[in-house]
Amino acid sequence: METLKFDLTKKSGKFKILNATNGGPWHKRHANDQARSNLEDYKAARIPYSRNHDSALFQEYGGPYSHDISCIFPNFDADVDDPKSYDFECTDESILCCLDAGTETFFRLGQTIEHQIKKHAIFPPKDFKKWAKVCEHIIRHYNEGWANGYKLNIQYWEIWNEPDLDREDNPYKRTWTGTKMQFFDFYEVCAKYLKECFPNLKIGGPASCGRVEWCEEFIEEMSKRNVPIDFFSWHVYCNEPEQMIYRAGKIKECLVRCGYENTESNCNEWNYIRNWQENFVYSIKSIIGIKGAAFTMACISESQRVDTIDMLMYYDTRPSVFCGVFDYYTYEPLKGYYPLYWYGMFYDMDAYVKSETNIENIYSLCGVDKDGKSLSVITYYSENDDAPDKEVKVDFGKEGKYEIYLLDKDHNGEYIKTTGDLTFNLKVHSCVLIKEI
Repeated sequence: METLKFDLTKKSGKFKILNATNGGPWHKRHANDQARSNLEDYKAARIPYSRNHDSALFQEYGGPYSHDISCIFPNFDADVDDPKSYDFECTDESILCCLDAGTETFFRLGQTIEHQIKKHAIFPPKDFKKWAKVCEHIIRHYNEGWANGYKLNIQYWEIWNEPDLDREDNPYKRTWTGTKMQFFDFYEVCAKYLKECFPNLKIGGPASCGRVEWCEEFIEEMSKRNVPIDFFSWHVYCNEPEQMIYRAGKIKECLVRCGYENTESNCNEWNYIRNWQENFVYSIKSIIGIKGAAFTMACISESQRVDTIDMLMYYDTRPSVFCGVFDYYTYEPLKGYYPLYWYGMFYDMDAYVKSETNIENIYSLCGVDKDGKSLSVITYYSENDDAPDKEVKVDFGKEGKYEIYLLDKDHNGEYIKTTGDLTFNLKVHSCVLIKEI
């Protein structure tokens, strides 16, 4: 038996935003004919932000009439200052629906990925400055009421998505058909213009797919050009939490080296993937099952432990093969819902507490409230599906009574018992929530 020890007097700061998502609730505000909705479950998870990338792929988010710049401003030759040039209604609806769930929008200014053979809207804009002015008017619509708009105070505005996804010589690029240097020029123009217009908002990007060398070159080039970066966004799909933490460390190291030490490092797409070829179907099955749930909880726990990640945004809660949170057909919670829901509980905690001991493949999350009572989650995750059971004791340095909740292949985050005995026989891919009463 191994022991996880916590000194509840040693506080390590606040809990970060680590249960944000891509995609909001599956709900329609404008219709009362819904047979299904996950609004209440989504709301209960206390998800702070929803990134609207790929939202144009889902009808209830507005489908092909929403979110993308080419949808909101469909004729690029139109008058950028004329409200009639814009089509806001479907995007409005989606953003307001998120707000009904208590979730703010992390607004991706760009285009949905295009997997089809013919590309339509992922080309470098023919006028970078005009594209930036379109974004300016979109921001003014949502934050300043322009064009019969709103005053939502949306803070995060992200320029583009995954410009580094495909190699330069790939004839079927899916996110940016231009060259790397074209993108650098484009980003410079847009970031400088938008930051000048909105100095108090967070303007960032570029939602890199996570190629570390590309990220480093981008950061170095932006530093040379004196381009502001309020947040650097990047993605990772992997099968070990340590891989996420390694990439975060390399990116943070480069940001600091290049003078962006105050820039947020936001991993705003991530999920479990063993690989994208022969094990892709296995990966999908894992995402929607208990292994994906344990992986999610382990990654959240590790991201809270390190200081190289400021925000996580799970990909995704849109209906897709990557959604391990809600069932595609019924909209009901899957195993992967409970890590997001449980993490939402930690926002009530006064401070984070690190474990003083480490156990291989055991990931811990612990907080104390203002009265000194603890809340913790212990996760057993391994890429090895046949890993043996582990007997783990949790030591808070005091006696107490605790409610125990279990998430494993047979339990959906449900209450098990109240006890003072914090010794657990954990099966691989299981999570235990321990709430002091």
